[in-house]
Amino acid sequence: MLRALFLALLAIAAPASAKSPKVALDELLAADRAFSAASAKAEPIAGITAMLDEEAAMPLAGKGILIGKAAVTDAFKASPAFKDGHVTWAPVRGGISADGTQGFTYGFLTAGSGDEAKRNRKYLSYWVKRPAGWRVVAYRQQPREAGDVSTAMFEPALPGFEAKAKTDAATIAVLNKSLADAEKAFSDRAQVVGLKTAFRENGRQDAMNMYSGAGFSYGLDAVVANFKDEGPAKIHWSTERSFVASSGDLGVSIGTIVPNEPGADGKPQPGFPFFTVWKRDTPNGPWRYIAE
Repeated sequence: MLRALFLALLAIAAPASAKSPKVALDELLAADRAFSAASAKAEPIAGITAMLDEEAAMPLAGKGILIGKAAVTDAFKASPAFKDGHVTWAPVRGGISADGTQGFTYGFLTAGSGDEAKRNRKYLSYWVKRPAGWRVVAYRQQPREAGDVSTAMFEPALPGFEAKAKTDAATIAVLNKSLADAEKAFSDRAQVVGLKTAFRENGRQDAMNMYSGAGFSYGLDAVVANFKDEGPAKIHWSTERSFVASSGDLGVSIGTIVPNEPGADGKPQPGFPFFTVWKRDTPNGPWRYIAE
């Protein structure tokens, strides 16, 4: 009896254990689906922007990187796809950081109005867990090509370890620099070996590229198949903004892709905004992209 009482008191006194990465990811996926369910009953702008963080960033061709919820909201207001009807979506994959504070989801979205050929879309979201719940800090969507797609869930991208969240600015600054350095090294390598080889060297086996096709190019072989062997890259890129989990194993790099050569008028050509989700197996291991 004394032993049982001691164990009971010990359990009460012990701090609550952190959630496992699998539980944290399940909660993130549930949040993504819940925002979609609410959007199905809301007007389109309110539905699609409810999940956005105040610091949200969205790359938009011709507009650069939109920063802040207000700027992203204005972009949706200007789009014919979000004038009427409802917007719904569903994830097909998710990933989570070891400390459970950041994650990503991607999947398929249906817009309620505009050109019918552009209503079926793909999206990629990078999330940060705020006091109010999960919120999107980097977001991209685009019309997908016609064709059948599978909505079955891919294997989750789970960390191989667990960690407690840290909040000190110095740690976060070091982690952000490590991710920016990895992005620059990726670009620098492409100048030497070309895009196809650089993308193979810097990607994970379970990487995803969303830019072409009806669905997602999933798996490193499928991703690099999108590139031709054309010699050294004719573009370069770098990080302008980033979010990295304090566990050091998951982050998103936001920046601009710029042509190396000037235009016919001798002036720099306009860039193309992007964001890339990166993951590594240990806090000090090499960064490899997992979704873009």
